Amino acid sequence: MTDKAENIVAGLGGIDNIIEIEGCITRLRTEVEDPSLIDETALKAAGAHGVVKMGTAIQVVIGTDADPIAAEIEDMM
Repeated sequence: MTDKAENIVAGLGGIDNIIEIEGCITRLRTEVEDPSLIDETALKAAGAHGVVKMGTAIQVVIGTDADPIAAEIEDMM
């Protein structure tokens, strides 16, 4: 699962672009510094079913792996 977490981080514009992240049942809810760095194609290639953008708040729909992936990303931060 570490590869998936790393690919999601890359799709979110890198670890330095992520301000906050948390898992929520089937989604990663994240706050980013610069939303223009979000690469939806990369996120979908990493397994995301969808991406919801609301300003600097980004939700990545990834299924039931959301909590463990959020924990891995938090460990990287």
